[in-house]
Amino acid sequence: MGSRRIYDGKVLRLRVDEVQLPSGEVTRREIVEHPGAVAIVPFKDHENIIMIKQLRHAVDGWLLEIPAGTLDRDEAPRRCASRELIEETGFKASRMMRMFSCYVAPGYSNELIHEFVATDLKYVGQRTESDEFVKTVTMNIKEAANKIAKGSIRDAKTICGLLYVLRRFPEIERWLKAKGGVSKPRATKRRHSESPIDSSDW
Repeated sequence: MGSRRIYDGKVLRLRVDEVQLPSGEVTRREIVEHPGAVAIVPFKDHENIIMIKQLRHAVDGWLLEIPAGTLDRDEAPRRCASRELIEETGFKASRMMRMFSCYVAPGYSNELIHEFVATDLKYVGQRTESDEFVKTVTMNIKEAANKIAKGSIRDAKTICGLLYVLRRFPEIERWLKAKGGVSKPRATKRRHSESPIDSSDW
């Protein structure tokens, strides 16, 4: 039905839609339009990951997160993930593996975030924007899991990415250890209900 854009920002757009529900009732929905984003779980070695502490004005404090960032116009998620990893942590990854994609808040936004695992890291220098305040933290993956359980990690994309990695950790650990983490994983049989890691993205 009708749609009216009421705000155009640097990153976000806001529109109000008139929608007809399955019941026939007509109502309004406020929609935040977002270009999409990426998030990365970077492994420094087979058990330690690199995270960031970032000042987030919206929640008035620092959050412990995995590196992430917004897609530029027509930018491929993999390219964005490589760029954002360098910008926020200073590390360049030789291998970038896609895990999954998910909607962040579909009740009011169309933002789709693509999550990756990064390996074979080489430090090339951090390149944060002038308005970004980011500190890097090296942390054992199991320590990160404990922080989720204790409520110390509250960022949704970070929780999703870390829990996915932990669910797959035995096989991911094997891949990371094999020849320095650069080998392509073998195909294994999985139940149809499972969401396999896309090894073609190595």
